[in-house]
Amino acid sequence: MSHQNHDGVQVDKNNSHLPATHNQAGASTPESMSNTLDGAESPAGAPIPPKEQKHLHFLSQDIATTRVFNDNKDAIAENNFRPSGATLPSDIESNEEEKNEITEDMCYEELGFSFPTWKKWTILSVIFIVQVSMNFNTSLYSNALSGISDKFGVSMQAARAGAAAFLIAYAFGCELWAPWSEEFGRFWILQISLGLVNIWQIPVALAPNFATIIIGRILGGFSSAGGSVTLGMIADMWEAEEQQYAVAFVVFSSVGGSVLGPVVGGFVEAYLPWQWCIWIQLIFGVFVQALHFFLVPETRSSIIRDRVAKRMREKEGVANIWGPDEMLPFQERINPKEVAVLMWRPFMMFLTEPIVMTLSLLSGFSDALIFMFIQSFSIVYKQWGFNTVEIGLSFIPLLLGYFLAWFIFIFAIRHNVKLRAANPDDEKVQFESRLYALLWLAPCLPLGLIIFAWTSTGPPLPWIASMIAGILVGVANYSIYMATIDYMVTAYGPFSASATGGNGWSRDFLAGVLTVPATPFFTNIGASQGPAKALAYASTILACISLLLVLAVYVIYWKGPTLRKRSPFAQGLIAEKAEKHSYPKTEHASNVVPDRTIPPGMHQRPAHFRKNSQARSIQEQSIRKATGSRQCSASNTPRTSVDLGTKRNSAKNTPTPSRKHTPVNSRRNSLQEFPSEET
Repeated sequence: MSHQNHDGVQVDKNNSHLPATHNQAGASTPESMSNTLDGAESPAGAPIPPKEQKHLHFLSQDIATTRVFNDNKDAIAENNFRPSGATLPSDIESNEEEKNEITEDMCYEELGFSFPTWKKWTILSVIFIVQVSMNFNTSLYSNALSGISDKFGVSMQAARAGAAAFLIAYAFGCELWAPWSEEFGRFWILQISLGLVNIWQIPVALAPNFATIIIGRILGGFSSAGGSVTLGMIADMWEAEEQQYAVAFVVFSSVGGSVLGPVVGGFVEAYLPWQWCIWIQLIFGVFVQALHFFLVPETRSSIIRDRVAKRMREKEGVANIWGPDEMLPFQERINPKEVAVLMWRPFMMFLTEPIVMTLSLLSGFSDALIFMFIQSFSIVYKQWGFNTVEIGLSFIPLLLGYFLAWFIFIFAIRHNVKLRAANPDDEKVQFESRLYALLWLAPCLPLGLIIFAWTSTGPPLPWIASMIAGILVGVANYSIYMATIDYMVTAYGPFSASATGGNGWSRDFLAGVLTVPATPFFTNIGASQGPAKALAYASTILACISLLLVLAVYVIYWKGPTLRKRSPFAQGLIAEKAEKHSYPKTEHASNVVPDRTIPPGMHQRPAHFRKNSQARSIQEQSIRKATGSRQCSASNTPRTSVDLGTKRNSAKNTPTPSRKHTPVNSRRNSLQEFPSEET
């Protein structure tokens, strides 16, 4: 007795023989299609080498049997029939020496990549607010300085140590939390982080002495997960080709939160006791944590795959299928050596990679300027008689600059996507073109600083002139952060989180280090010529430093290909890209998987997205082995992915060619980084 599945493929429920090889329309199924590849020719007429024919054979089989498996889950669970030519997970002996790992392409429709657009942007909007709250905590404290100084009898300069302590600890906290979000999932790591930050606000607000404030601020900084986890969530929901708009959105929340602090803080300082600068952080933090708890699901791929595998074993009768984190005990996945590797890699890339160091220093210097401005704006605008509230509102031009830069980048991204699509083989277009907008916008930093320097000297010059300069600095700060993140993600591929981790660390660390000396810097240099000249000279020095860093952007744009080829991290990505574009095309190649090969829930999904999902699990292992992390300790343990089409795990354990040699062997240009890499 036979029946037809929804694609018209006939299957026999009473035996395990081959099904029909044609569908109702008479088109060849992938099973028969793969058999026609022997002797195939490329469009140019040249025969395809046997090695490449084998690659296409395995790829077509994988597509076919993944469809059959998804189409017939219920019947498989009941053991009523066996799809032809496929080895099912239930065929394999369930033993500890050989487990079958579920791959992303087997459950792609359940991963974050397949969330509806409205759901993705709802999640991202909550993450936007989470990121704002984290950066809001770094800056609102400055409006409590005078109150802390009066209550505990410390100088204003000593009180600023609380702001510096939080920022420096925040820099290391980001690196601390991100790897654990790969092991335990984004949801609980962010919940724990937000909860701890909220808890440490309480002793600061109720502090009986100044030391308690410093300790509470340090613990709060270490507890902040920061942008490493939030950027990782983008990689969980968007493929590399589509994530630029999402990155631009989250970058805006990062820079905007730092400016929101003094805007709100001006009102708090003017009308409420200093403790309310802390209580407001706590109220905002509790609201954000509740919002995250109720509206944001788990997005981490490995955690979702664990859940799907568990459901398939318990409810669908598939005995030997396991999630990636079920393959090894926790103590084998995480050990002291592993933690050391995780923590050290971002700093190693910062110190040894010219691209990472240069762009991170530029980004860090740009961000540090904002926190130096927080300390200096009161000095500048008191010359025009601004009160506390008006000084807080003087940060709005920076916020306007962020809005303007975000708007510009929306169009820049649209142009860049078209340019890359039109020139897929041009390496400079694929990589350095992402810096093109920065070539025009980065000069706004030294330009804005030099204008600010000589318009911040007080009357008779109008105060609006210095605020226009602030808009230019805001445009530059957003553009530098956005473009450097985007470029490093592309240039370093699977190592991108370590590269961007160095960028984030540089921003927070330099901001923290420069917060304390900011006020003496603006008041002591050239003080013999008057306070106005001191302000002008200090900002001029900053403009000169920024000019040198901005010039380095043009060097990287010009010499980027050479620098990347010298990079041990970027070389592998370049080789993968060259392999993809040199791979011969056949009459079967297509940008979209044909209808008859698509499992339910994956209708007309672009073929390159499917390649990405198939490759991620394999690349996890190769990257970890190459970098000495996570599952190297288990390299002697047999591990197999459930690869139904290639009969990789037959009942006789027949070996088959490794998938790492197939045309789908890499996921490129993604924020996604594996558990040993995310920082």
